[in-house]
Amino acid sequence: MSMEITFELSDDDLAHFRKVMLNAREKAGDLDEATVIENARKLLHEISHSETSDFIRERMNRLETLIGMVVDNGWGMENEDRKRVSEALAYFSEPEDLIPDDIPGLGFLDDAIMIEMVCRELKHEVQAYRDFCVFRAAESNRLGQETVHTEKSDWLEERRKQLHSRMRRRRSRGKGSGGGSSPFSLF
Repeated sequence: MSMEITFELSDDDLAHFRKVMLNAREKAGDLDEATVIENARKLLHEISHSETSDFIRERMNRLETLIGMVVDNGWGMENEDRKRVSEALAYFSEPEDLIPDDIPGLGFLDDAIMIEMVCRELKHEVQAYRDFCVFRAAESNRLGQETVHTEKSDWLEERRKQLHSRMRRRRSRGKGSGGGSSPFSLF
């Protein structure tokens, strides 16, 4: 038997989550990028070995994408973009999050909500990276190689540059028009 529960976060709720995210980012300020990524990976490991909801598991797949954006040398994020994603991952370095992780069924709910908020803020970055992964897989198949992670073809490198450019344009347009930015912006 399963039960579906839907809830809506108010503007005040979102403001509270934003404040928690900013506090976590401030506390993690002394941590290097590798430590922040390692802490996010630990969370993924904990969740994969726990009994939790599909809602939470789906968000954890998104966390894996965020980590990939930073560690994937083929994607080659520029420093400004790396910083945005690393700052987003900082929440997962905070040991005292809103809901203690050891509470059965609910412990990772705050983490899932944060991932949802971060992915909405970084939607252009996430989409560009996913597109790059698709292009890379197609190029790998075309070349008959197992991977193109280390040897980028000229075509793939051009696609990567185009995706980075598109990502920045979309992010810039969203901020300028109010169409993609919220008053609860994390960045």
